[in-house]
Amino acid sequence: MLKISVIISALLVLQVALWAGQAQEAPKTPPAEEYKIPPEAANQPNPVKPTAESLAKGKKIYGYDCAMCHGESGDGKGDVEMKGMPDFTNPATLKNRTDGELFYIIRKGKGEMPPEGDRAKPEDLWNLVNYIRSFAKK
Repeated sequence: MLKISVIISALLVLQVALWAGQAQEAPKTPPAEEYKIPPEAANQPNPVKPTAESLAKGKKIYGYDCAMCHGESGDGKGDVEMKGMPDFTNPATLKNRTDGELFYIIRKGKGEMPPEGDRAKPEDLWNLVNYIRSFAKK
């Protein structure tokens, strides 16, 4: 009977040790996928001219959907604190981005930024692209 008690105790100690070892292992997360914008989307020209009317429409959408994270003035300092927010007031920020790329990012989302998807008409998103570009010109 003593032999069985020793074996059971040893098995329990082994089980606890194995469980503790598993609990300390960090969960493995898959590597983040590279964010790629299809060339046909990147090369898409903006069909909406940046008129005063376009900028006013873009400003309205920006105020509803973007300012909370990107900041009212586009400086990346919104009410919701997020790391790595771009500063649209800096001309270098969007210098190497096409309007098609901006449209794609707004439509599809990127990282923690949710996609606009089909909630807005394409023309509205092009107005938003024009408005975002206007931050660097102020």
